[in-house]
Amino acid sequence: MAQYSRIEVATVMQNTGLVPLFYNEDIEVSKKIVKACYDGGARLLEFTSRGDFAFEVFAALNKYVIAELPGMIMGVGSVTDAAAASLYMQLGANFIVTPVLREDIAMVCNRRKVLWSPGCATLTEIAKAEELGCEIVKLFPGNAYDPSYVKAIKGPQPWTSIMPTGGVEPTQESLESWFNAGVTCVGIGSKLIAKTKDGNYDLEKIKMLTKTSIEIIQKLKN
Repeated sequence: MAQYSRIEVATVMQNTGLVPLFYNEDIEVSKKIVKACYDGGARLLEFTSRGDFAFEVFAALNKYVIAELPGMIMGVGSVTDAAAASLYMQLGANFIVTPVLREDIAMVCNRRKVLWSPGCATLTEIAKAEELGCEIVKLFPGNAYDPSYVKAIKGPQPWTSIMPTGGVEPTQESLESWFNAGVTCVGIGSKLIAKTKDGNYDLEKIKMLTKTSIEIIQKLKN
């Protein structure tokens, strides 16, 4: 069961402005990555369901977060059908992120009042998602668009809350361009979850990038 309502999750997304996302099959490595993001000030994290037995890793990771990282809100991304969404909600997922707009996922999430953020690209998809109760729309793939597209959407639909994922970097220039265009928050994966040259995760850099990104976002919001 989710520990946070969809309104609570949406509020934290809006307030912090950053949703780190990653996948790793090793539970101990995953714990260290989440801890680095948490120490950097992140209070949401999207664990992307992209590998065999990913649900088992998430189950263990979420138990760790509940026990050790108070206030950290765990969600699951790359969810492609209602059955998977239901499984992850049983494991405590507080929000569900999808690469596409699917009504079946909307129904199971709404039934439990869990926030869901579908991948949308067109105004028609965005409008449909909002009709289905979506609070924050995921603009995906974000690297196929740019901040001017968000600004264009917000013209006729100023009520729309947008989270671009992909194409966002943890830099002043990138974050400024997206937030000045009107996004509510951003999802950042590999650009934030940094690795060393030998392929290991750079936990100190992840912490630093998370911290500086949130500081930049807060200044832009205020």
